Amino acid sequence: MDSQIVIPEERVPLLNSLSTPVTSRIDWEILPDHNHSPPPTPVNSVSHQTKPSDPNQRLASLDVFRGLTVALMILVDDAGGAFPGINHAPWFGVTIADFVMPFFLFGVGVSIALAYRRISAGYFLAAMSEIWLTSNLAVDSPMSFMKKYYIQWIVAIVLSAMYVALLVGVYVPNWEFEILSSNSTFSNGNFGLQIETVHCGLRGSLGPPCNAVGFIDRLILGEKHLYQNPVYKRTKECSINSPDYGPLPPNSPKWCLAPFDPEGILSSVMAAMTCFVGLQFGHVMMHFKSHMRRTLLWSMSSLVLLLFACIVALLGVPLSKPLYTLSYMFLTGGASGVALSFIYYLVDVKHIRKPSLLLQWMGMNALIVYVLAAGELFPAALQGFYWRSPSNNLVNLTESFLQSFFHSKKWGTLAFVLLEILFWCLVSGFLHLKGIYFKL
Repeated sequence: MDSQIVIPEERVPLLNSLSTPVTSRIDWEILPDHNHSPPPTPVNSVSHQTKPSDPNQRLASLDVFRGLTVALMILVDDAGGAFPGINHAPWFGVTIADFVMPFFLFGVGVSIALAYRRISAGYFLAAMSEIWLTSNLAVDSPMSFMKKYYIQWIVAIVLSAMYVALLVGVYVPNWEFEILSSNSTFSNGNFGLQIETVHCGLRGSLGPPCNAVGFIDRLILGEKHLYQNPVYKRTKECSINSPDYGPLPPNSPKWCLAPFDPEGILSSVMAAMTCFVGLQFGHVMMHFKSHMRRTLLWSMSSLVLLLFACIVALLGVPLSKPLYTLSYMFLTGGASGVALSFIYYLVDVKHIRKPSLLLQWMGMNALIVYVLAAGELFPAALQGFYWRSPSNNLVNLTESFLQSFFHSKKWGTLAFVLLEILFWCLVSGFLHLKGIYFKL
């Protein structure tokens, strides 16, 4: 078993981070002391020139990637209503919003590989595989890399095969759900509820009403515990304003009003595979010290995943985030890898950091920005302070002003959201300047 050494990381001032290749925080990292590794550099002799082969340095590109993910999350959440084209795809297909959660899961996987001893308890399957399903082999080539982690790959393949088998092979019977009735009375004993029946009786359906993902969730979790406003309400069958929400079309199917959880049991298995992909990218970062080798392995892996996505889609498995289909997992995993590879090359290899500095700050405090901004706690708090009427608050007045300035509701909303993202970038930069970081 490897011995452990404790290495303090150096804090780099906010302004100096513009010109130096090192970006890190005060933190105590527990790192493996391999027999072939050189002894740690003493704290009082840390240089501002980081060697490309140093595997323990903090990667600014990973912070930029996190910041980009949070920024996209704010963009699609707050501007998706004005621009339905960037909102989640109603069922089949992908939009920019459908890459946000996979980017987040991919980043989680990379982080597990780099610091799993501190954070693995919160990340379930990927973290458990990192703790229990690795060998003690030293990695000095791609072949030894595969030998060290082959058990993890086998587990991932088995889970993916299990998902496909259940998705295609599970028989989905007819099922019922309750909806509010417009003509029910309290005197009939139903208290305003009526029961609707969805006719299925088949296997292998990937449509909204009769898929195995929804059936397993209804069977185990129960209808009451599912999301009551599912994304397929924006499909053409369920909305006259598709791909946006809207009134039901004439003769719309009853399942348009049925509950469905886009993050249910079976789809969460495939979501864990995206985390697993990030985990392997983190392994590459740990074991290969050369910038060229990292970039090459990441790029090749990303292209392979994108190729698999095309092949699986051509074989008849459509892209679907609510089902988290195999093609969707391959596509978003490959796109995540391409994004991280590109950012890594610019930020950590070429040291072109000024254009991405705002996103880097946001990535350093991604957790607090997510809680306050994407969770809408901060805007809700601001709306509590108003003049005479609740609508006269700073948030609503700012958005109304921008809509008037651009003479367009949707472009004014977009400007407001971009201003919101800039605000949180600057808040994160201030926290970085003060050495304040929120993390699990």
